[in-house]
Formats: sequence, C-alpha cells, structure tokens
Amino acid sequence: MTSAWAARTAQPDDEGEPVLLTFAGHTFEPLPSGALWWEAERALLVADLHLEKLSSYARRGSLLPPYDTALTLKRLEADIARTGAEEVIALGDSFHRDEGTTTLLDADRLRLAALMGKARWTWISGNHDPSPHSLGGTCTPVLERAGLTLTHEPRQGTGLIAGHLHPAAHLAMNGRSVRRPCFVHDGRIMVLPAYGAATGSLNILSPAFVGLLHWPTLEVAMIGRGRVYPVSPKRLVAGYEYY
Repeated sequence: MTSAWAARTAQPDDEGEPVLLTFAGHTFEPLPSGALWWEAERALLVADLHLEKLSSYARRGSLLPPYDTALTLKRLEADIARTGAEEVIALGDSFHRDEGTTTLLDADRLRLAALMGKARWTWISGNHDPSPHSLGGTCTPVLERAGLTLTHEPRQGTGLIAGHLHPAAHLAMNGRSVRRPCFVHDGRIMVLPAYGAATGSLNILSPAFVGLLHWPTLEVAMIGRGRVYPVSPKRLVAGYEYY
C-alpha cells in the first residue's frame, strides 16, 4: 500500500488549486472547513462536530452562548452545497453528549433535517455519543467502505480513517510559528481534524500520537485561511499541546 500527498502544483497557486490526498488507493480532497471530500463516493467525511457542546456547558452553569451548533451546521451546509455531496459520514462525537440529540433548538433541528434530506447520512458512534438516536440516517459503530475502515477512535490498522484526537500542526519557519488544525496520516492511518465550531485541537507531537503514527512516513496538511497546505514534518515543533 502506498500513500502520498499529491498537489496539482508544488504549492497551491493563486487560483486556489486544491491539495489532493491519495490514501489506501483512494483520492481525497481535504477542505479548509476540516471536512474530507471523497469524490469517487460522492461522500463528505466529517469528524467531531460536537453539536450542542456549549448548550451542554450552559446547563452546567457556564455563561458561554450556545450558538456553536448553528455555526457548525452552517459550515456543513456550505460544504454540501459546494461539493454536491450525496452522502455525509460523521466519524463520531457528532454530539457532545447523547442528550444533545434532544436539546437542539427548533431552528437547528430544522436545518439538520433539511441537510439530511439532501444526502444520505451515516452517524458513527463516538466516545461522547455512543448511543443510537432517532434523528434519521444510519447509526453504526464502524463503517467498512471500499477497503477502508471508517471509525471514531484511531487504532493500529491499515486503511483506517478516524477522528477523536483533534489533530493540529504547530509549524515553525523563518523565525515565526503558526498552529492550526490539520489532516495527518502515515499511509496506514488517517486522522481528521475536528469539524465543530467549539472544538479544540491537539498538537500531533503530543504523547497521544506517540506509537500511533509512523513518523518516517508521516504526511501533514494544515488548514490555513481558506486553504489547505502540505507541511513538511521537519518544520513541526512541540508546545501548546491542546487548546
């Protein structure tokens, strides 16, 4: 099995040519939103939406405004419209708690129902939302598709696409540094960034990634301002593990 980042140019050009990812014999486009577009399957993969996260905090006394669900659904609506996706595969932790499926505001519930009317939907269970629900679509702990395993928590395997760890790249170059969510894979395992509007991220040099990814074959694509950029692992630095 081989895997490599392939760009239509060495660096994205002024017209915004996308970075393309070849993984386990399939081609994907990582989107600036954090979604992964699988054109051959007309499927949009998203991980860690954490819908209703801030409303969950609010019920526990936090004074954060609970508008993250609307922002995340708006982002997803734009991605579906842009790609023409016929299927959405949510890789777990779609809701911050199982109870989040029952606390959606009416406007958010209607927006989600409208999105589910435009595309087939698969909800993969996560550690935050392990229970099946009745919102529609298919609920499953794992999905096998075209030789790939789509799941929530990454583990040793081959052709595995997961979420859960909220990966971020901390990049140092020319005396400056930047830290942004990223897509990362080693040819066997790919981990998607968190998609939700209220999610944090974890430096891929943190202990949580040690022993999971094979460093010599590591490939990283960092989300920039409206673009995704391939990043050399040699430029990655530690620090700021999670925020």
